Amino acid sequence: MSRELFVTLDEADVVSRCLAEKVGISAIEKLPAGGTRLVCMSGHGASVMTRKLKSHLIKEAVTRQRHRPTSPLW
Repeated sequence: MSRELFVTLDEADVVSRCLAEKVGISAIEKLPAGGTRLVCMSGHGASVMTRKLKSHLIKEAVTRQRHRPTSPLW
């Protein structure tokens, strides 16, 4: 099972729900089209959050924001 979830909620709401369920967050980022990408620390945490956020999961393909520059920095 993947530890990565894409949800329609904003980052603050996702963080507060993870804290309430005692699920560790490995990475979290805002999506350009709206929503949040959540990577949990464990597969178990991801399964817990999948059940808790079932109605907010994004099912279709998601475009992420580019983190690295397109050309080298040197």
